[in-house]
Amino acid sequence: MSQTEGARLFRESWIAGVHRHFPGEPKPGYVTPWDDTPQWEREAAGAVYDQVRQFIEISGGHASRLSREQKSRFVAICWTAQMFKHFENPKPGYVADWPELPSWQQETDADIFEAIEKA
Repeated sequence: MSQTEGARLFRESWIAGVHRHFPGEPKPGYVTPWDDTPQWEREAAGAVYDQVRQFIEISGGHASRLSREQKSRFVAICWTAQMFKHFENPKPGYVADWPELPSWQQETDADIFEAIEKA
């Protein structure tokens, strides 16, 4: 799968997770379709997809043994690095540590990892 296809998978998994886990009506930006997603966010999604895919590969397939929390934490830290890459002074919510993230976001990040595992 190309990085662009992986980035789309990441974004589609994010949107599905938001719809599944977000309490109430999500902000429009949370569920913006791929074609309307800003370029920086597409690049960040592709980079995180690549990091997760490589992590799965170098684990020899054993990343499947990680807990959902561990999978979620990995996605979250990779995303945080991208926020620092793309923004000089990112909003605190963009770079919050995993325990500070809302549960819906933690669950969505785990869903993203598992979608990449299946791909």
